[in-house]
Amino acid sequence: MPYDFSNKVAVVTGSGRGIGRAIALNLASQGADIVVNYFRKREPAEETMREIEAMGRKAIAVKADMGEPDQIEKLIDEAVSAFGGFDILINNAASGYFRPVLEQRIKGWDWTMNINARAALFTSQKAAPIMAQRGGGAIVNMMSIGNLRTLPDYVVIGASKGALEVVTRYCAVELSPLNIVCNAVSPGVIETDALNYITFKDQMVSGAIERTPAGKLVTPDDVAKCVAFLCSPDAHMIRGQTIIIDGGYTISAK
Repeated sequence: MPYDFSNKVAVVTGSGRGIGRAIALNLASQGADIVVNYFRKREPAEETMREIEAMGRKAIAVKADMGEPDQIEKLIDEAVSAFGGFDILINNAASGYFRPVLEQRIKGWDWTMNINARAALFTSQKAAPIMAQRGGGAIVNMMSIGNLRTLPDYVVIGASKGALEVVTRYCAVELSPLNIVCNAVSPGVIETDALNYITFKDQMVSGAIERTPAGKLVTPDDVAKCVAFLCSPDAHMIRGQTIIIDGGYTISAK
């Protein structure tokens, strides 16, 4: 279902590729101007920006490491400088290390928690007064089913997503007086570039398809549609929830 995001501005972290890119393009297709965020690779972010501009929308690309507090400030400042403010924040940027429990390292834990959980808290904190000045808005945090199920070598990422779910609930309660709706989306296994870092990718993908009642993997576009709904007036009374979109993977008995 299409929504009208005309005159709205969305900040989408980690939106040069994968799920973030799909979310940015989907919101732009429904009228929103977009702040595209990236950290390592500028070219994909600029390509996303060009596609948004081809739709007749405005876009900027901002390099910012969401694991660094000063870089979060930079992202917010550039969004305000370019558009005067924003109405939608999608905390999508994520990182992590695929290692079993006995091979985890403190540096990897800190890195993952800072990008996946801490960043969402402090980006939301910085964004809230700006969004409130425009009458409120919506925040969507990108989760993972890895905090619900034990996935191979996923312990630190799963823990960070569990923390993010708690952050989502607290933001939903405390930002509601500012007319800011906060929720999360938790996708199942999605075949994006991120899976290329997993040595057992092929087995993971084939196993996920086999145990998913829908008979196929979730796509980035599936996720983007769910995110758009949560940013729309239709979801105004949904607060602090994590919407699982996995084709039935997590409820399958297989």
